[in-house]
Amino acid sequence: MKTVNLFDKLGQFSSHWDPHVIADYNENDVMVVKFIGEYPFHKHDSTDDFFLVIEGEMEMDIEGEPSRTVKAGELFIVPRGVVHRPRAEKEVKVLLIEPKGEPNSGDSDREPAPKPRI
Repeated sequence: MKTVNLFDKLGQFSSHWDPHVIADYNENDVMVVKFIGEYPFHKHDSTDDFFLVIEGEMEMDIEGEPSRTVKAGELFIVPRGVVHRPRAEKEVKVLLIEPKGEPNSGDSDREPAPKPRI
């Protein structure tokens, strides 16, 4: 048991769309990520997708629906099977929770991130 400082962890890397595992929660990876621009539309058939904005602001595009703005201190959960795309005009810092082994790319053609532990 230990305290994890999110800002210290976020300061350890500068890459975008590259989630880093910072803790384990049951059978889930707790990760931090920075991103700017847009990720491809994709879905996860077997799990919901959890986003908690730590700093900045992101848009969550949902296929066939209006985009949702998610600001610092807000979370957004995409239900399993829903086609979505996170994006940000300026760099955003986000906490993610995913089942261990779940590729962050879902069913898109994008190569899944390796998710190093820091």
